[in-house]
Amino acid sequence: MYRRSQSGGRRLLIVSYHRVVEDLTGELQRSIPGLLISKETFRRHLEQAAAAGYEFATIGDAVDVMAGRRSTKRDLCVVTFDDGYRDVYRFAYPLLKRMGVPAIVYLPTDFIGTKRRFNHDRLFHLIQVAQKRRLRPYFTTLPEPALKLAGPILSGSRPVSDALDEFIGEHSARVVQEVIQALEQELGGGANLLPEQGDIMDWDEVRHMARDGFEFGAHTLGHTVLTMEPAEQMEREIIESKQAIERELGTPVRDFAYCNGWYSEEVIRLLKQHGFRSGVTTEDLPNRVGGDPFTLKRKVLWENFSIGMLGDYSEALTGCQLDDCFAMLGVSRPVTGRRPHLSATRAANELLMRSQISLEEPT
Repeated sequence: MYRRSQSGGRRLLIVSYHRVVEDLTGELQRSIPGLLISKETFRRHLEQAAAAGYEFATIGDAVDVMAGRRSTKRDLCVVTFDDGYRDVYRFAYPLLKRMGVPAIVYLPTDFIGTKRRFNHDRLFHLIQVAQKRRLRPYFTTLPEPALKLAGPILSGSRPVSDALDEFIGEHSARVVQEVIQALEQELGGGANLLPEQGDIMDWDEVRHMARDGFEFGAHTLGHTVLTMEPAEQMEREIIESKQAIERELGTPVRDFAYCNGWYSEEVIRLLKQHGFRSGVTTEDLPNRVGGDPFTLKRKVLWENFSIGMLGDYSEALTGCQLDDCFAMLGVSRPVTGRRPHLSATRAANELLMRSQISLEEPT
């Protein structure tokens, strides 16, 4: 009731998932844990949200309620998936279809129908290989960004997932690719350096889901953190990812998910300019009626969010997650996604450097 009051009369919960897997124990040994949820836990999430009074809705429904264009007698829950992993097609899609739950999948289109793997999955796998081989990065010829990433992990001073999140959020796609290539070279190359897991849907699978009413939004071309890219690349990632999905599905694409959850005023301006109606973040905050549809808040869920003290599924803990109990108690602190854009930051730094140089020059 408190959250409903805070949100302007209705709760608009948007939940986000990445991979829904059948063998969670096996996947935990080789994949980023924070991307995983078991098929059974995912089913329980849907059942529990319905039992809590939520009506499952599309992202368009939520945007219309936020804008006051329609009303609803029940709180809304929107199910979203990022990245287009194939196990969403294998395990989540049949369950959603059977339960009559709508969902939207945000696609990084350059990966669809390929054997490529995302940079975060590749880096995670390379670090695992380096750990098994007891690589000592301080005595290698790795470039500085690779040392900065791998050093603390291999020395045991930082968890892999935390270090990866920070690294990908601080570097452009070009630097991330250079680090991947450097690590692969350091590890001797070979097919085993490309992870088997983390395969991506193909366009036939996307079309299959679309025919059953599931929606698809854009998530850049190359799973790119747009705030780290120059203006020309940022616009290309937005426009061409939208066009690719529209070309393959024959339907307009109006919704966007920010990679890493990060966005800027420049990104929002381009989304509006090119016909989008919404942008979703990973900010774990309540959405409010009358709020900005280009900064939609999402609760990113994975398996551990529902694991109780005894190591099994906890209905009470899941309920606390859905009801934002931890945020209200001040236990969790959402990370903001709004960032200064790289071009603006770089220009400010260059101006500062020029002013410092001019002050140091003799008169």
